[in-house]
Amino acid sequence: MIKDARALETRHVPQDLEHREGQIDQLVGELKPITHGLSGEHSFIFGPSGTGKTTLAKFVVRKLQTEAFGVREAYHNCMSASSKSGVLRSLVDDAGLGKHIPKGGIESGRYIESLRDTDEHIVAIIDEVDVIDDETTLIALSEIENVTLIMITIDENDFFSDPRFDGRVKSRFQHCEMLPLRRYSHTELEDIIWARIRAGLKPGVIDEYVVEYICNKAAGDAREAIILLRRATMRAYHNEQSEITAGDVDSVETGAREEKRQDLIDELGTHKRLLYDIIERAGKISSVELRETYEQRAQNPRGDTSRGRYLNALENNYGLITSSGNGRGKTYAVTEI
Repeated sequence: MIKDARALETRHVPQDLEHREGQIDQLVGELKPITHGLSGEHSFIFGPSGTGKTTLAKFVVRKLQTEAFGVREAYHNCMSASSKSGVLRSLVDDAGLGKHIPKGGIESGRYIESLRDTDEHIVAIIDEVDVIDDETTLIALSEIENVTLIMITIDENDFFSDPRFDGRVKSRFQHCEMLPLRRYSHTELEDIIWARIRAGLKPGVIDEYVVEYICNKAAGDAREAIILLRRATMRAYHNEQSEITAGDVDSVETGAREEKRQDLIDELGTHKRLLYDIIERAGKISSVELRETYEQRAQNPRGDTSRGRYLNALENNYGLITSSGNGRGKTYAVTEI
C-alpha cells in the first residue's frame, strides 16, 4: 500500500508544487540574482493557514540550490522564539553555522557576524514574522549583503499597520515583492492530494470518491487534508485492508484535528506556550486573571504589548484560542476541535 511514507507528511516538500506556478515564478525572479553572485531581493508571502506559504518558500529555495553553488537555507518560526537573539540563533543553527558558537549568553552581534562571515549566500525564511519582538532584527538581517529574507505572515495590511513596523521597517520593506496566497479551491486541493498519493502510495489503493471526501472535510486547508490522508492510510494499513475507504477517513477525523492542533502547539515558544497552557487549564479565563497568572508563572514575563501580540497570534494565526468581549471584560478559551 505504501510506496514512500515521507510524501504523506505535512513537512515534506514535494518535487512539484501544484497551483502555485505564478508565485513560484515571482519568487524565483526575486532570488535569481543569487545565481550570478549578487544579492537577492527580499520578499513577503501572505496568506491564511494551510495555503502552503512555508512549503512555497522552501520549494523555491531548494530549486535555487540545484542551480547555484553556495546557497544555504535558514528557517525560523517566530512562534517558537521571537526575541532578537532567539531568531538569530535559530537562523544560524539551521544554516549549519552555529557549531562553534556556545549556547546561551551570546550577544546578537556574534550571530550577525557568523552570517556575514560565511562565503555562502543565506536565504533566511522567517515564518510568523508579525510575532517578532524586535523590529531591528529584520533591519539587521537586511543589511547583511549575503542574506536574502523571505518573510511569512497572514495579512499584509495587519503587518504594515502594526506601530512597531511603521518606521524603518515599513520604509525598508514596503516595496518588496508581495506574494499573496489564497485558500485552495476544492479542485486544486484534490490535485495536491493526488500528487501526494502518486508519490506516497501504490496504484489502486484509494479511489476518487475518498479523495473528494477528504478534501470536503479539509475545506481548502492543505495541511489538514494531508494529515487526514496519512492517518486514513495508517488505519487501512494496520487493518491489512487493500483499499483506503471513507470509513477510514471518518474514523481518523478527530485524531487528525487533534494532531494538527498539537503540531501547532509544539511550535510555540516559552511565553506563547505558557499563555496557551493557562487558558487550556482554566477552560475560560478573563484577561485580568490571565495576565496575573502569566506574570506569576513566567520567569521573565513580557509586557502588555508583547503579550497582546502573542495572544493575537494564538487566535488569528494559529486558531488555537478564541476571545470575546473587550478591555478588562475580555475572556479567552481554547478553540474546540
